[in-house]
Amino acid sequence: MPLIKPQQKNICNFGVSKTEPYFYKNTLKGLRTNSLQILFALSFTVFINTLGFAQEIPIKGKPVIKPKTTIDSTTVVLDSIAALNPPIKQVDSVKTDSTKQKSILDDIVKYKATDYVRFNQREQKIYLYNEAEVYYQDLEIKAGVIVIDNSTNLVYAGRIKDSTGYSQAPVFKQGPNVIEPDSIIFNSETRKAIIFNSRTEDSGFNIFAPITKRENDSVIFMKDARFTTAENLDDPEYQFISSKIKLVPNKKIVVGPTFMEIYGVPTPIALPFAYFPLTKNKQVSGVIFPTFGEDTGNDRGYFIQNGGYYFAISDYADLAVLGDYYTNGSYGLRMESNYALRYKFSGNMSFRYENLLNSERGFPDFAQNTIYNIRWSHSQDAKANPNSRFSASVNLGSSQYYQQSINQLNQSNFLNNTLASSVSYSKTFQGEPQVNLNLSATHSQNTQTESINLTLPTMQLSVGRVYPFAPKNGSKKGIIQNINFQYNSRAEYRISTTDSLFGKSEMFDDALAGMQHNLPITTNFKLFDYFSVSASTNYQETWTLNTIRRFQNTTTGDVETVDLNGFDAFRTYNFSTSVGTTLYGLFNFQKEGKDPKIQAIRHVVRPSLSYTVTPAFDQYYETYEVVSADGTTSDEVSYTRFQNSLFGSPGNRYSSSVGFSLGNNIEAKIRPKDSTETEAKKIILLNNLNFSTAYDLAADSLNISPVRMSGGTQIFNNKMSVNFGATLDPYALDSNNNKIDKFNINNGGSLFRLTSANMNISYSLSNETFSKEKDKDGGETDDAEKRALEESRRSGGRDDDLFGKPQDFSNRIGIDDNDKKDTESELYNYKIPWSLRLAYAVNYNNTRRNDQISSHSIMFSGDIELSPKWSVGGSSGYDVLNKGFTYTQLRFERDLLSWRMNFSWVPFSNRSSWNFFIGIKSNFLQDLKYEQRRQPDRRLGN
Repeated sequence: MPLIKPQQKNICNFGVSKTEPYFYKNTLKGLRTNSLQILFALSFTVFINTLGFAQEIPIKGKPVIKPKTTIDSTTVVLDSIAALNPPIKQVDSVKTDSTKQKSILDDIVKYKATDYVRFNQREQKIYLYNEAEVYYQDLEIKAGVIVIDNSTNLVYAGRIKDSTGYSQAPVFKQGPNVIEPDSIIFNSETRKAIIFNSRTEDSGFNIFAPITKRENDSVIFMKDARFTTAENLDDPEYQFISSKIKLVPNKKIVVGPTFMEIYGVPTPIALPFAYFPLTKNKQVSGVIFPTFGEDTGNDRGYFIQNGGYYFAISDYADLAVLGDYYTNGSYGLRMESNYALRYKFSGNMSFRYENLLNSERGFPDFAQNTIYNIRWSHSQDAKANPNSRFSASVNLGSSQYYQQSINQLNQSNFLNNTLASSVSYSKTFQGEPQVNLNLSATHSQNTQTESINLTLPTMQLSVGRVYPFAPKNGSKKGIIQNINFQYNSRAEYRISTTDSLFGKSEMFDDALAGMQHNLPITTNFKLFDYFSVSASTNYQETWTLNTIRRFQNTTTGDVETVDLNGFDAFRTYNFSTSVGTTLYGLFNFQKEGKDPKIQAIRHVVRPSLSYTVTPAFDQYYETYEVVSADGTTSDEVSYTRFQNSLFGSPGNRYSSSVGFSLGNNIEAKIRPKDSTETEAKKIILLNNLNFSTAYDLAADSLNISPVRMSGGTQIFNNKMSVNFGATLDPYALDSNNNKIDKFNINNGGSLFRLTSANMNISYSLSNETFSKEKDKDGGETDDAEKRALEESRRSGGRDDDLFGKPQDFSNRIGIDDNDKKDTESELYNYKIPWSLRLAYAVNYNNTRRNDQISSHSIMFSGDIELSPKWSVGGSSGYDVLNKGFTYTQLRFERDLLSWRMNFSWVPFSNRSSWNFFIGIKSNFLQDLKYEQRRQPDRRLGN
C-alpha cells in the first residue's frame, strides 16, 4: 500500500457500513450489440470490480504462487499496548436492522502525522506514526503512534521506542481535562477508555495511576494511585498513596484507604477515606477540620479549635461557622461571612464570642470571663450610584477582648487602646444649590477606662454655597459679587456609658440630644493685587433637650444640680476677617564658569493676619446665692443652664483677638547625577515650618497666646520622615509655678519659655535602598503581608509591623504560595533581601517647671532572608525613659516547597508565648497541618 507524504493532513468521514468497501456507483445504460463476446467481457469486468480485492491473498485455498516475504526496514516497534489485539465484539445479525444503520462516528475525524499515515482497508485500520494527532469533537490525542480501528471503534495511542528508550508519550485531552499516560485505549462510541500509567491534574491536584478506567466524560476510576500538590512531580517531597480513587473532573475526588509518604518514606498518617471538592468557578460547602492541642498556660486542658463548617451560600456570599471547646468547660464561637456584588458593593462580617474559664471549678484560682467582638466592613463601588453612598467600618465588643482572647495573637491590636466604628449613609440632591444629607452612627471605646461613646444617629445637612450677587456670565469680581452664604445643620443623639452597662437600659440614662444650625456669610477679594482678603460672619443657633437648674439646698447646704428635659435654645454669632499673601525668594548659586551641586534654593513664605470678634452672651447666664455655713455671708455664683448640653454652652466673655501665622517651605535645585539630563532635580529641604500666635485685645491680662511651632520634612530620597513641634510661652511663672502677667524676659529668663516639644522620626530602608538598580515594582508587599496589614487595620491596630505581625489561628494559611517561582541564576546570588523599619519618638514637658521628658522610645522591625527558603525577623523597641525593652516578637519562617513552617516567639513580658506551625500551602490540603503553641498566662494581668 503506498505511503502518504509526511505532514499530509487528511479528513475522513466515516458514514457507511462497517463491512462494506468503498466504491462509486456508476449509472449503466443498456447497449445493443450483436457481439456476445463483448457482453461477456463487460459482465466479467463488473463482477471482478464488485467482489474482487486488488493485490490481496485469497482467504481460502493455497496460492498458486507464494508471495515473496520481505522485511521492511521502516518497521515500527509499537508500544506494548498497540500490539494488543482485543477481540472483536460479535453482533447478532438478527438484532441488526439492515434498513437503519448508524454511522461509525458522529463527526468528522481530523488526523495527521509527521512520518506517514497508512490505511489498511482489509483490517479497517489507520496507522499514524511520529507526532501523530487525532481530533474528534472535543477529543484530542497526541502521541508517537496512533492506531484507529474502525471495525471495533477503538483508538490505540502509545509511545515510540528507539535505542534511547521511549519518547512522545500520549497526551489525551477531552474538554478541559488533560491526561498524560504511557498508552491508552479509547472507544469512540461508548467514550470509555483504559489508560496506563496516567498523569492528570485537576484544580491543583497531580494524580498518578498505573491503571485508570474512564467510564464516561464525568467519572474516572484509578487503582493504586498517588496524588500530591508538589511542584516537582518527578521527585515530590510528599505524596498520598491510595488503593482506589474516584475522580469527577471539576467536581470532586473521593479516595479510599490512604496513607502518606514523605520523600518515599511511609508515615503513620493514614485515613480510611477522604473527600476533596474540586471547583474552578465557585467555592463549595464543606467541613473545616479542627486543630487539637493542650492549653498549659491557663489550665484549660485539652482543646479542639477552629472546627466547623463552611457554607457556600451563593456566588455572592459565604459563611463560616467555627467553634472551640476546652476540657475545663471553656468554649468559643465564631461566625465569619464575606459578600460581594460586582459593580455594587463588597464587605465582610465577623462575630466572636468566648466563654473563658481559668483553672477548674472549686479551685481558688478559678475565674470566669465572657468576651465578644463584632466587626463589619462594607464599601460601595463608586460606579454603583454617584448620588448616594453607604459604608461601614465597625469594631466593637468587650474592652478586654484582644487582651483575653485565646484564639488569636494580634500584637498590633491588643496594644491599641481605642476601638472605633462608623456606619454612614450619604445622599446628594442635585440642583442649584446642591443639598447633601449624611446619616451616621459612630462608636468610640477606650479599652483602658472601658468608657464608650455612641452617637445613634448623627444627621448632617448642608446646602451648597449661594452667590446672590454673582453675574450670570463671567467670573466673580469684587466684594459684592463674591458674597456667598450656605447652611449647615447637625443633629445628634449621644450616649456615654461603660463596658459593663453596654446593651442595658441604664446606658440611656445620661443620653444627650441636640441640634445645631450654622449660617456663615463670607466674601473674598484682592487688595493691591498682592493681598488676599476674606471676611465672614457666622450665625449659630443651638437646640437642646437637656438643661440644668442649680441651687443651694438650704437644709443640707450643698449645691444641687437638677437635670431638666425639654426643648431650649441659645443663639450666638461672631465676625472674622483675614488677609494674607505669598512671598517667593530665590537664592541662585550658579555663576559663570561654575556648576555647583546646589544650583538654587527657593524659599516660600505665607504670612497671614486675622481678626476675630466674639460678643459675650450674658443673657444665657443665671446666678444662685450660696450662703455660708454660719449664715452670715452669701455669694452669688453665675452659671448657665446649657453647660451640660450636647454642643456646650455660649460664652459670657467678650473676645477681640488678632491672630498671626507664618508658613514656610524651602526647596532646592541640585545638579543631576546623569549628565544626559538637562533639567535640575528638585528636592524638599523643609516641607513646612509654621508659626502661629494671637493677641486678645479685650483681655485684662495674659493677652498674648503661646507661640506654637510645627514642621516636617522628608530626607534620604523620602525614606526618612521627620516631624517636630514646640510650644513657646512668653509669660513667666511665679514661685508656685503658676503663670503670671509678666514677660519671662523681664523675669530674668529668655524671650520665650519652652513649655512642650515633640519629635517623631520614621525611617524605612532595605537592600534596594543602596542598590543602583532600583526595584521596578516599588517593592510591593505580597498577598499574605497585605492581608496581615489589612487585618490589623480592621481591628484598629497599626498598619505596620512595628508592634509585631498579627496572627489568627483560625486561618493560618489563606494564601497559596505555589504561584511564586524561584528565579535561578547562573552565578552566585550575593544579594540578601532585607528590610528595616525604625521609629523614634520623644516628648518634652515643662509647663510648670517640671523640665522632664515625658516619653522617649525607639521602635524597630526588620526581616532578612538568609537564603531563598529561610527568613527571620523581629519587632521590638526600647523605652529610653524607663530603660527597658518594649513588646518584642521574634519570627522564623522556612519555605518547604509545598509546605510552610513558621515559628514566632515572645520571649518576655506577661504576653510571653510561642507558636509553631507546619502545614501544606495548598488550600485543598490546608487541614493537613501540625500546630503547637504556648499561650500567654492571662493570670499575670495585662
